[in-house]
Amino acid sequence: MYFLNKIKKLSQDKTVRIYVDMDGVIADYDFGSKLLFLNKRPIMTNIKTLREIAKLPNVSLYILSICRKDEDIADKNSWLDKYAPFFDLSKRIIISKNNKNKSSKELKLEYLNSLNTKDLIIVIDDDNAILKYLKDNLKDIMYFQDSSIID
Repeated sequence: MYFLNKIKKLSQDKTVRIYVDMDGVIADYDFGSKLLFLNKRPIMTNIKTLREIAKLPNVSLYILSICRKDEDIADKNSWLDKYAPFFDLSKRIIISKNNKNKSSKELKLEYLNSLNTKDLIIVIDDDNAILKYLKDNLKDIMYFQDSSIID
C-alpha cells in the first residue's frame, strides 16, 4: 500500500507517467539463465500493485524495457499479454540492442530524453547503475528501485 498511496498522492494534482522495467521488476531475472522470456516467472506482488496503479486517474503506466535482439520484443509482448495485460500495447516501449552500440542505460536515457511532456515522470527499475545514470543525466524525474513497490 505504501507505493500505491504515494502514487495516489503524487497524481492528485498532476498527470503522472510511470515507466516500469520488466526484467527483475515484474519478471524474474536470472543472470545465468538463458530461458526464453516467455518462461520467466512473473513477480506477482509487483504486478498486483501496478495493476492497482493502472486504475488511478491521472496515471499512465508504461513499460520501458531493453532486450538483446529484435525477436525478443514479441516474446516480451506475449509475456505482458499473459501476465500484465493492463500495460496497453501502445504504452510498451521495448527497445532492442540489436545492431546498436549502446548500453541499456544509454538506450533508456535516449528514450526518456526524447519525451516532450509536462507530466511527472517516474522510472522504476531494479538496476541501481541504470537508476544512478538516469538520475545523473535527467532532472525533474523521480526514480524508484523495484523494492519500493513491495509492501
